[in-house]
Amino acid sequence: MQPTQLSKNYCGLMFGVLMAAIHLLWSLLVLADLAKPLLDWILSLHFMSFTYSMLEFNYLSALLLLVVTFVVGYVVGFVVAAILNKVKA
Repeated sequence: MQPTQLSKNYCGLMFGVLMAAIHLLWSLLVLADLAKPLLDWILSLHFMSFTYSMLEFNYLSALLLLVVTFVVGYVVGFVVAAILNKVKA
């Protein structure tokens, strides 16, 4: 019995959408001025503290962030599915 092959396109799309959704949430946190308090809290959980500033929200940058993370996520998902298909074959 031949093992089922993963769809490289489907895996790429799903991982790309997941990555873009995570970064959409991040962009919304920046827009709502909630990103810095969240990062401060996460850093404190790791016993870390340092000085940094958040840039002002920019819609074009947020859109570019979503596009880039989707494309990178798609490529990673596609490559991982291709590798798994080779390993399982």
